[in-house]
Amino acid sequence: MLEQICTNETLLLWLLSASVISFVASLIIVPFVLARIPADYFSETARHRRSVNTPHFLLTILILILKNCVGLIFLFSGILMLALPGQGILTILVALIFLDFPGKYRLERKIIGNHTVLSGVNWVRRKAGKPELILEEKKAPPQRRGKVNLTGKR
Repeated sequence: MLEQICTNETLLLWLLSASVISFVASLIIVPFVLARIPADYFSETARHRRSVNTPHFLLTILILILKNCVGLIFLFSGILMLALPGQGILTILVALIFLDFPGKYRLERKIIGNHTVLSGVNWVRRKAGKPELILEEKKAPPQRRGKVNLTGKR
């Protein structure tokens, strides 16, 4: 197969062009998306469902399909950038933000929990003038039941 690719100059040129385009696109788009993530995006233990608010059902479906297609493009580009020049892990993280699938939030938190990835993302955010990401969980205040008796009497 490698011999077939090397003998086909057109295919080799297309692969080289796709690699250069995805590299340049990742250098532009990935920092933009990482800077726009809210600082507390990863601070909850579970993600609340956010729906697309459009008046038409078909428009909602179209937006979700387009969002997932963009996510798949980023995912494939990120996987390729693990071997080619580029920001592979950061591009995969951005892809996960766009994609919708079960277990997505746990996977995002696992990736961002890696010290190297987190420091890279926070470096990009500092350069953009944004606060660093908050990873600790927000604790709800304890719920009190009934009246509290401070005198010790019943």
